[in-house]
Amino acid sequence: MTGLIFRGATVVDGTGAPARRADVSVHGGRISAVGDGSDGRVVDADGLVLAPGFIDMHSHSDLQVLANPDHTAKVSQGVTLEVLGQDGLSYAPVDDETLAGLRTQLAGWNDDPPGFDWDWRSVGEYLDRLDRGIAVNAAYLVPQGTVRMLAVGWESRQATESELDRMRSLVAQGLAEGAVGMSSGLTYTPGMYASTEELVALCEVVGAGGGYYSPHHRSYGAGALEAYAEMVDVSRRSGCPLHLAHATMNFPVNEGRAGELLSLLDNAIADGCDISLDTYPYLPGATYLSALLPSWSTEGGLDATLTRLSDPDTRERIRADIEETGSDGCHGVPVDWAAIEINGVRRAENTHLVGRSVAESAREAGRPPAGLYFDVLVAERLGTSCLMHVGHEDNVRAIMRHPTHTGGSDGLLVGERPHPRAWGTFPRYLARYVRELGVLGLEECVAHLTGRAARRLRLTDRGLVREGYAADLVLFDPDTVADTATFDEPRQSATGIPYVLVNGVPVIEDGRHTGALAGRSIRNEGA
Repeated sequence: MTGLIFRGATVVDGTGAPARRADVSVHGGRISAVGDGSDGRVVDADGLVLAPGFIDMHSHSDLQVLANPDHTAKVSQGVTLEVLGQDGLSYAPVDDETLAGLRTQLAGWNDDPPGFDWDWRSVGEYLDRLDRGIAVNAAYLVPQGTVRMLAVGWESRQATESELDRMRSLVAQGLAEGAVGMSSGLTYTPGMYASTEELVALCEVVGAGGGYYSPHHRSYGAGALEAYAEMVDVSRRSGCPLHLAHATMNFPVNEGRAGELLSLLDNAIADGCDISLDTYPYLPGATYLSALLPSWSTEGGLDATLTRLSDPDTRERIRADIEETGSDGCHGVPVDWAAIEINGVRRAENTHLVGRSVAESAREAGRPPAGLYFDVLVAERLGTSCLMHVGHEDNVRAIMRHPTHTGGSDGLLVGERPHPRAWGTFPRYLARYVRELGVLGLEECVAHLTGRAARRLRLTDRGLVREGYAADLVLFDPDTVADTATFDEPRQSATGIPYVLVNGVPVIEDGRHTGALAGRSIRNEGA
């Protein structure tokens, strides 16, 4: 392929250094020069910023990147690498039985596409599948909840020594096959059944294999600080680097408390802990609707859960947990049904619920919110997603200023009205928090979204605009770049991003998708 020269670009190189004007040349998938341009097709970049491609440190594209490999949602916003296998639940490693359960459990996150070819079982086989052709690069975390399914099942109990040995082996194998670390979803079953000691044992394997630990910890609500402290303790005891997923302080109980979290992390870093974090620049969170259930009610998997939801006495016990006590699935906070918005269903007869809170739909139906909630879960066989309007702007701004902060969309790509962060996270950082509010300077923000993330992933040739590095690049207009995705119209591409290169290949050119599938798996190279 003929080389490219970005002529007269304002280079923001991902280190945080001041921007500078330069020509940048790309040949053979690499940045061949930063300075004077050499031979190649010229792109006039006068007045535009050329930066490393953005790295989505928390992505839920595990199936959609394969089912819809053009992946417009991510590449159109300048993402050139995303990290899959998040929140302790994904599709490798698996056996046939575990895969069947995961397909049902995660339908609200990823759908379960009819006719899809599930032709892998191991982490290595999944990464090989990615290498057949995707629009962006992708790394993978071994999902601890999936590993526990394989070794222990769905039971809420301590693992035996032999089961723990098998989990260690599965994690080590996943890292050896290319996973960059391990994730956990400690408010999701069955990963939440793991003790601190079990997590330490697994993280010892992760650290020894050159990976990092990325937990969705046990509470973002009533017990948030204690949950963060547990993860720091796991990292300290295991020696494993820690990357805190969607590190927010949510729900009314945590309004204005971001400083307490940051003090906890700064003290641990000062003691020698290797800690980083990611966030998304929005207030609502998103998950599957059944995540609000107390963990005891989901033990044993889908069929056992549906049986409990169909029993009136058990329903009442679950209702009391959710509405009065605050279930562990709802972060220890009694649910506010007005803050829970259904945004994705699988059955046509339930589409009228989409875009409305559970409280609003229940009021219109003249029935208690919990009853409507239970009936929807049963009818949808738990395959339903929701938005949780529980965030605080002051916390979002404070945390994104932290020097170890990186960007992660946490975006779900399926459902009638998915969270707009799946399409808008990275341009929103640049438009709202750089240009409009000045929370971050341009060079600092780009470093958060590129170079810092690459360091956490231990990438030695990505994340910077530097000669010899892989040509994962984004060209954008700093005056017009913006997210256009909204909660009402979430599937809208960003504006002001005319070029995105993945491994030197234009995937976005003149603002349009070229159809190129230039991405590949990015694999852990070991300790």
